[in-house]
Amino acid sequence: MPVMRLDKFFSSQELFSRKDIRTFVKKGNIKINSTVAKSHEEKIDTDKDTIYLNNEVVEYKPYLYIMLNKPQGVVSASSSKGHKTVLDLIPPHLFRSDLFPAGRLDKDTEGFVLITNDGDFSHHILSPKNHIEKKYIAVLDGRITPDGIAQIEAGITLADGTVCQAAKLKVIEDSDTPSVEVSICEGKYHQIKRMFGVLGLGVNYLKRTQMGNLKLDPKLALSGCREILHKEIEEILAN
Repeated sequence: MPVMRLDKFFSSQELFSRKDIRTFVKKGNIKINSTVAKSHEEKIDTDKDTIYLNNEVVEYKPYLYIMLNKPQGVVSASSSKGHKTVLDLIPPHLFRSDLFPAGRLDKDTEGFVLITNDGDFSHHILSPKNHIEKKYIAVLDGRITPDGIAQIEAGITLADGTVCQAAKLKVIEDSDTPSVEVSICEGKYHQIKRMFGVLGLGVNYLKRTQMGNLKLDPKLALSGCREILHKEIEEILAN
């Protein structure tokens, strides 16, 4: 709801505690539009009111969307005993306690992980029926045959009988250890490795490079992250 108490506004952004806000109000550090706030319990409308702290605008963001370039060895989970997680890589200025990874990458897989606190958005981009493509670069331990490509593009059946949706595959480098680009709209457990395993091929390296039409920012070093802009959210959805 856009109408909330002033202290709830700040605490929802996890910027300061409610105790801090009461202190700021007493010191006259907070303004609602052009008026100095008189109480931490004042009601504000996040759609209409502008909130200032020390004359700086405090932007209201009910949801955060973060692009992370995950390195190998990090777990795509909110918590994990004994292992560093993707949330451990989020810097303090972007961190919120309700963030979670929207989809998983294997521990030894690198690349684009989307982290958010928007459950509906996460469900939408991960649901196979919405056909949001995820692109990966895979380095294989042997050449893939035209028949193998055809099997993957038709919807390969995994060793346990699971049928995958039709995928797209493009050979980037044709050598004894070729690089291929694979595009899938689902995310079964170890799916890409298992798909190539049916063909007798191992995956030496795997990296997610794109979600929808949004590519992993080439400026992001491994373990780096940044906030995803609103227009970039549209790129993910406009697959």
